[in-house]
Amino acid sequence: MTAHQPHKGKRYLFTLSLGALGVVYGDIGTSPLYALRECFHSVHGVQPTPGNVLGILSLIFWSLIIVISIKYLAFVMRADNRGEGGILALMSLVRPMSRSGKTSFHRGTLIALGLFGAALLYGDGMITPAISVLSAIEGLEVAAPVLTPYVVPMTVIVLILLFLVQRIGTAKVGAMFGPVMMLWFFVIGAIGIPHIIEEPHVLLAVLPSHAIRFFIENQLHGFLVLGAVFLCVTGGEALYADMGHFGVRPIRIAWFTIVFPALLLNYFGQGAYLLHAPVGAEDPFFRMAPKWALFPLVILATMATVIASQAVISGAFSLTRQAVQLGYLPRIRIRHTSAREIGQIYIPSVNWALMVCAIGLVLAFQASTNLAAAYGVAVTATMAITTILLAMVERERWGWHLGGVLAMAIAFLVMDLAFFGANIIKVWDGGWFPLAIGLIVFTLMTTWRRGRAILNQRLAEQSLSIDDFLRDLSRNKIPRVPGTAIFMSRMTEGTPTTLLHNIKHNKVVHQRVVFLTVESEETAHLSDEERHEWQDLGHGVYRLVVRFGFMEEPHIPDLLERLGNDAKVSFNPMATSYFLGRETLIPTKRPGMAIWREHLFAWMVRNATGASAFFSLPPNQVIELGAQVEL
Repeated sequence: MTAHQPHKGKRYLFTLSLGALGVVYGDIGTSPLYALRECFHSVHGVQPTPGNVLGILSLIFWSLIIVISIKYLAFVMRADNRGEGGILALMSLVRPMSRSGKTSFHRGTLIALGLFGAALLYGDGMITPAISVLSAIEGLEVAAPVLTPYVVPMTVIVLILLFLVQRIGTAKVGAMFGPVMMLWFFVIGAIGIPHIIEEPHVLLAVLPSHAIRFFIENQLHGFLVLGAVFLCVTGGEALYADMGHFGVRPIRIAWFTIVFPALLLNYFGQGAYLLHAPVGAEDPFFRMAPKWALFPLVILATMATVIASQAVISGAFSLTRQAVQLGYLPRIRIRHTSAREIGQIYIPSVNWALMVCAIGLVLAFQASTNLAAAYGVAVTATMAITTILLAMVERERWGWHLGGVLAMAIAFLVMDLAFFGANIIKVWDGGWFPLAIGLIVFTLMTTWRRGRAILNQRLAEQSLSIDDFLRDLSRNKIPRVPGTAIFMSRMTEGTPTTLLHNIKHNKVVHQRVVFLTVESEETAHLSDEERHEWQDLGHGVYRLVVRFGFMEEPHIPDLLERLGNDAKVSFNPMATSYFLGRETLIPTKRPGMAIWREHLFAWMVRNATGASAFFSLPPNQVIELGAQVEL
């Protein structure tokens, strides 16, 4: 190893850690804007007495330690799917299909849990931009109360600009995320230090006895405050979801060296401020800052919350792509804005849905403290589901002893369910919104999955045996024409219905025929050896099965070109035609799904992106053949 290589490695590690500040820690890094405030100022808040302040700080400290430092950074992030994280990646690691090829009840239940957890993230993903940006701009109410009527309109303008910029990509802007968030963490830590120096005994809150005493003194009221305490760890799922972009080590380094110390300094600074100025509980974050720094702090806070929102939006895009690749959502239009950066994909439909909902939330709730009532209900459920799925991976993949698995799962679930129980009372105050969004997305996912299975079954019933087709070819009953025809097929058996329709209408078969099936694996990335499988059926007919990981792009022409010497057929672009099927679905009362779900599935099929665009097929070489299928 040369002398400069270690330096280069350290520099690269520093760059990744800096990038993680902007993308991974945007959400949790902006929580000090509203988390401690809600513990005292919300409907279920407590009085800012010295005992309560130390108790709340103790709960925040140990929540950050147990949930973020131990649960996510030490254990959950070990469960990577070939380097990728997120609840769908975790779900993919659970026990595979049974030997019969069918989904067992055990696996089906875990898949349903994983899907519901993923669906819930969309609901909280809509709230994050709204509450983050609104809470930052609300700093103007402290800096210049005369500007209070303009807080909501300014928030809406910032959100509109944020979502409009998505279409051009965030690669160049993304390079600024790390330095801006570095400045943000430095500033929030710095403004907390003078107050800690003034009230140094606030540091005693690290003792868990203060948290225990808080619950004893406040009883049920103290338990309900956990709903607000939870706001300090709401970015936990982002740590895991963004693991594939930066790797485990840079994320851990950024947390323990920058993020965690800065958050503690700020939270303890806010607590120290409340000890000598309890009337500031209305907005301790901005009120503890020097007056001369308020306007710059509002600007910096707005920039930080925009970055936090960008991370959530990018995460929604990534989650949607994973769901599409895994077969839980229909093909959807995905645009690539950069080959390397986190903002590399843009999904218009998801972007506009998030924008409309985020702006609607701001207009409906008017204040971040009202939005906080809707925040956290869904993500607490997702965290509990993550704990359950992690326990299954520990037992089945890692081979841990059952006693150790249960001990860890119970310890984490006690905290997850405590947060969930404290948050569930928010349902009527707005918590119903993320739950409703999650239920809608979950219904779409399960309907699409079940509908595809039924559709494949109906098509298989109409399919011709491959032996019968080859027998007809061998007897020269069907004329052959020059060229190569690729028939896209959902199934790896039988004869594609598109071929049968082609024979019916055109009365010919090409000299070289390839039945091409594209499969998405429950693995993030595949090696070249796992990529494809050839089968020579005879008489110039071949079956090709190609596989992609759920984080890979299914670009068929590029793959066929890369096959090279492994290809049984020469794919001359000028002499190759792609045959696709376009089914018109007719809902019926046949066993399978409820009639309303069949109508929903048919609507989803009609609005899905065409296979030609999704697989990047050359438009002038694609032939689509229609058919009606009764569900």
